[in-house]
Amino acid sequence: MSHTALQADSLRPTVTATDLEKSIAFYTEGLGFEVTHRGEIEGALRYVEMKAGNVGFVLGRDDFKKGRDRVKGVGLRFHIDTSEDIKELADRAIKAGITLDEGPAPLPWGPMAFAVTDPDGFHLTIANPR
Repeated sequence: MSHTALQADSLRPTVTATDLEKSIAFYTEGLGFEVTHRGEIEGALRYVEMKAGNVGFVLGRDDFKKGRDRVKGVGLRFHIDTSEDIKELADRAIKAGITLDEGPAPLPWGPMAFAVTDPDGFHLTIANPR
């Protein structure tokens, strides 16, 4: 019996947001993502699909079934590569009220990057590897 590696075509993680509207603003106004689909259930916005270039993810409203004080984003970091100017992207984030965790500065292995944490504790590093 031979095993073949998974031949995945895409990955679309889902991030759970305590305050969906605040998180939408973080990703759109601060980082430049766009909302490509709004999912409503019984007339209430429950999730949005977001995209920036070739990268997409789902941002869903927390239903609090696992508790209102649960910790999110522990042990997880999204690393986003872009060919855009990192300093300009970092300035956009700052102008939108986002506090940078790090950077913009070169990573230890070379590329310029900056790091941020979304309103629910999910960590992102945005880098230009070129």
